[in-house]
Amino acid sequence: MDNKAKSSTAREVFSWIKTIALALAIALVIRTFVFEPMKVPTGSMISTIDIGDVIFVNKFIYRFTPVKRGDIVAFWYPDSPNIRYVKRVIGVGGDVVEIKGGKLYLNGGEQTEPYIREPMLNQNFGPYKVPPGEYFMMGDNRNDSKDSRYWNNKYVTRDKIIGKMAFRFWPLSRIGAVK
Repeated sequence: MDNKAKSSTAREVFSWIKTIALALAIALVIRTFVFEPMKVPTGSMISTIDIGDVIFVNKFIYRFTPVKRGDIVAFWYPDSPNIRYVKRVIGVGGDVVEIKGGKLYLNGGEQTEPYIREPMLNQNFGPYKVPPGEYFMMGDNRNDSKDSRYWNNKYVTRDKIIGKMAFRFWPLSRIGAVK
């Protein structure tokens, strides 16, 4: 092989290395700051999210919009901050959350929750007044969810929210937006 051919091969290899490195850098930035896939390990959100569903977490949205009641979010568990949880935001700062006779009350009004798996057991919790900048979380599978009702640290601070559960891409039979 002559020098010209060696030089051309070296340029081609270097071009491939640059392209692969750029692709990896872009993928890392996207995963770190924009979207991240997350496999859901528990049944606390059944039937909205099943065990083993893989969902893209939108890490970017809360830079532009506030966290709202009803959002399904991924966050760091307040009692053990190295564990990620997925729950629905029930109360935001200033809200009073109470469960009476297995029914959810928010600021004194009974809530209609079409997304819950089954009616809650006839239990009472609260009232809990959510501090400013914090959130009260519950799973949609209320009778089998370790959520704000049971935690030592009842609320999730904004800085512990990873992002909003946005789009399920596995299993293919349930592909689509998560609501």
